[in-house]
Amino acid sequence: MRTGVDSRFAFETSVRQNDTLVTEFVASQKHKGSLSDLSECPLSLAKVSYTANVSNWLSAIAIPVGAQCRDVAVLTNPSHQGKGLTDLSSFGPPLLNQHNGSAVGLMVKKSNTVASLAQFVSGLGAQVGSGRVELCLSTFGQIVCQLPGGTKLSLLGLHQMPRLSSEYVDHRIGALTIPLGSLTHDRFRETIVEGSLTQDRSPEAMVEAYVPALGSNSPEKGSSGSIALMLESEVDEMTKLGGWIEMKQSNPRHLEWAVSVSDDSEDSVGWGMNLSGILGGPNLWDRVQIESYMKLNLGKRFSVKPGIAHIVDGNARMTALMLRSNWSL
Repeated sequence: MRTGVDSRFAFETSVRQNDTLVTEFVASQKHKGSLSDLSECPLSLAKVSYTANVSNWLSAIAIPVGAQCRDVAVLTNPSHQGKGLTDLSSFGPPLLNQHNGSAVGLMVKKSNTVASLAQFVSGLGAQVGSGRVELCLSTFGQIVCQLPGGTKLSLLGLHQMPRLSSEYVDHRIGALTIPLGSLTHDRFRETIVEGSLTQDRSPEAMVEAYVPALGSNSPEKGSSGSIALMLESEVDEMTKLGGWIEMKQSNPRHLEWAVSVSDDSEDSVGWGMNLSGILGGPNLWDRVQIESYMKLNLGKRFSVKPGIAHIVDGNARMTALMLRSNWSL
């Protein structure tokens, strides 16, 4: 596990009263193997999104850079998104964390039902010797139903179809980079940072280093995708109980799941616990991750979350201390 400090800066601006423009920058410092072997990630423009609220029941979003499924998804509780210890406890099923280049989407609200539909396009690079460029077209859809007792049920899916363009174009859809010093850059890897002490990840591992990639099928294998079911319930005003399960199209018996309970109070000490795992590997419980944290509110706009995560990956076991902070202006 590579330790380090990851940072994410998000800026939100209101446009024409009802519209919103959001930009995100990321940066990190990571230790490759020892405390003296330090590598730096440059400050990067990770995401740009524009949301237009057309009416009370219709909204549209455009994301030219850094689109993820969670950007166009119907968040069952937006105020608690990103407030867990890791992505697994913050953002739900792994398919929501996939980076899919650019996107346009629509969201429709009616009565107790909300639906979202989005189209993604991402460049995967040039096919060697063919003079053509691989593209991946992805379609994301989600339906959320409000049930009695403060419970929300959500069904979501992602379908990905690789395509080959007829002409070679030497470009990639990705983050724009602003170097801050003498930095090394590997064009086949990208560091995703999330404001916590954790390991770096490649595009093939979008959630945690110990969670396998989704949608990483090669073009020769044709289309790929995932489907997930989410359930969230309010125990009381502050305590939330939730869970989700995700299935891959390539292997329906390969299931990823998680159950979490949290109390993210803004005025007092909060806490959270998450249990997640993977079924369908060589062992019945091939991977299990347990995490727990305390939330310390230092004023109304700043909080610190010290926590611990324990991962069981087959015969390997690892325990990590983590620290995550949230600060808003």
